[in-house]
Amino acid sequence: MNKYDFDNRTAVITGGGQGFGLDIAKRFLDSGAKVIIWDIDGELLKSAAAEVNNPNLSYNVIDVSNYSQIEKTVSEITSKNKIDILINNAGITGPTAPLWEYDIEMWNKIVQINLVGTFNCCRAIVPNMIENNYGRIVNVASVAGKDGNANASAYSSGKAGAIGLTKSLGKELADKNIAVNAVTPAGAKTRILDQMSKEHVQRMLSKVPRGRFLEIHEFTSLICWLSSEENTFSTAAVFDISGGRSTY
Repeated sequence: MNKYDFDNRTAVITGGGQGFGLDIAKRFLDSGAKVIIWDIDGELLKSAAAEVNNPNLSYNVIDVSNYSQIEKTVSEITSKNKIDILINNAGITGPTAPLWEYDIEMWNKIVQINLVGTFNCCRAIVPNMIENNYGRIVNVASVAGKDGNANASAYSSGKAGAIGLTKSLGKELADKNIAVNAVTPAGAKTRILDQMSKEHVQRMLSKVPRGRFLEIHEFTSLICWLSSEENTFSTAAVFDISGGRSTY
């Protein structure tokens, strides 16, 4: 496993209480970073902090769809530290149903978290990165945002929007030492699969040429490189980690 140098770097990771987010936090901490994990579930955050037991880890209970809450928290953080890395990992899949039968309130909630939440965090944190002329942003999208998943119109739309946001913001910041990229994983062995029907999960798996789900550590390795100083040129890009599912 490669070792990255995140000494003197501070990272904010949304959806950091479990799964991808928590594994990224552990790897960043092992590489010398200070890490702040955000999650809407306070109990998950407490459990994660106890599990990791590292003085360089802190957390905030954050609803990424609430901009004023994010803005206040970012102001508190940046009064003491700069924010060097932002991992927009918070997301929900929601239920599976045909678009014409999809619950409207749930559809809006999914897009609010997966797309608007990514916008909110970027909007609040990017000015600090501009001030310091350094930043690495990785937006966790999904292969569903590239291919579209049947019966998952809200999730597919939200993640497609996150890809578009990444491309736009990356170009806006291209004249600075700030890289903005997206990653598009296929299904992975995380609790997010529990939100889907067994039939939907099996349909997802059947589309992956490698014949298995993504392992969390594989995903974290890609995030680490994109978040590191080694990534000096790639920005406004989409990095596929779908086991061969996507054809572009």
